Amino acid sequence: MTDLRSWLRPALSGLTTRGRSFLAAGGAAAVCAVVLGQQDLLRVAVLLAALPLGCAIVLGRSRYRLALTRTITPQRVVAGTTARVRLELENLTRLATRVLLAEDRVPYSLGPSPRFVLARLPGGRRAAVTYSLRSEVRGRYSVGPLRLRLTDPFGMCELTRSFTATDPLVVVPRTWPLSPVTAGGQWSGSGESLARSAAASGEDDIATREYRYGDDLRRVHWRSTARRGELMVRRDEQPRQMRATVLLDVRPQAHRGEGPASSFEWAVSAAASVAVHLAGQRYGVRLVVDERPAGWTGPYSGDGAGQLLDELAVVDLGDAPDLNGAVTAMARTGGDGLVVAVLGECGEEEATALAMMGRRTGRGIAILLRTTAWGPAPDRASGEADENRRRAAAVLRSGGWVVTEAGPEETVRQAWDRVADARPGTEFRLAPVPAPLPGAGGSR
Repeated sequence: MTDLRSWLRPALSGLTTRGRSFLAAGGAAAVCAVVLGQQDLLRVAVLLAALPLGCAIVLGRSRYRLALTRTITPQRVVAGTTARVRLELENLTRLATRVLLAEDRVPYSLGPSPRFVLARLPGGRRAAVTYSLRSEVRGRYSVGPLRLRLTDPFGMCELTRSFTATDPLVVVPRTWPLSPVTAGGQWSGSGESLARSAAASGEDDIATREYRYGDDLRRVHWRSTARRGELMVRRDEQPRQMRATVLLDVRPQAHRGEGPASSFEWAVSAAASVAVHLAGQRYGVRLVVDERPAGWTGPYSGDGAGQLLDELAVVDLGDAPDLNGAVTAMARTGGDGLVVAVLGECGEEEATALAMMGRRTGRGIAILLRTTAWGPAPDRASGEADENRRRAAAVLRSGGWVVTEAGPEETVRQAWDRVADARPGTEFRLAPVPAPLPGAGGSR
């Protein structure tokens, strides 16, 4: 009895408007047949009520075993581009399915949930459908679960079955191809140099490392192998590791505008472009957005840029009142190497803290956003913000930073080209900005 109720109750709750109408008409006809004493009308009542009930019972007892495979290509996409999703259903039983209405649930930012009809699927067979997803908003999204709606041929009853599996889709900020950094300070870092290793381990140890699959056996260093008890090979060179820190200003009071057209989204795109570019140049890169220490990416890791983009895909405005926490975190965890700061509205206090770090690290690049250009019509507060930005730029230049300003009419690449080859303390005067090249991707 309990098992009967377990499938009968959901089946009756799945009656459609048509099924409920037939059931109600059957009940009304039965009452009229009893009152009027019409046997023929009672037969019609039984037929009207039996049809939706029979459909509900048959549909409720249907036991389909389906396997789902969802493939998202690629799983990491740039905002504004398209990802393809392939759904493959396999019937694991010998019983053929009825016509199924499928709906794959997706977040609102990715558009409406796609729906499609799956024709009758014989036992042991497979069926596949594909659809596209596109988002202008970066973030980490969960695609699924897939819901199947079962219905009878008469449309009297509908039941919903849902899978539990979901798959991730990461929408990363847009990036621009940037020109290499050629000014001084490129090789700053705290990696282990040859001289430092020699002092610690001796001449034999500094030029050897563990054997890796594919190494030339002619490079085996037998003396170190005998001493360590494992196969060691000579290392041709051990250069100092290049390091770079990308500081992103996430203070809410430092940015203006809303949505993808805000100054914060421009800053995120700039930070992503710089981080990916430096990681491609084999820098060990770290991203700093608040007082929490950030880890370095491996300078020779293949997915270092992907890790940085995943972090920037979900970064949001914070609640810190100033940049002191981020500057302290950089200094505490090793503020050496190249420092690139993408800043919103910046005061003299923050600029002074960054300038002092620039004197210790060797080279710093600052991109100051003219946030007033993202806001409403200029007012008195906008004039004060512009004056504060000019003072902050002067403080940073006095600390040896290369400083430039950028607005919404410029691309990240145009702003970067002004500082990539500049000498510390250079002052830039903005010229009219040409239109972007056709086919160039990126955000403003």
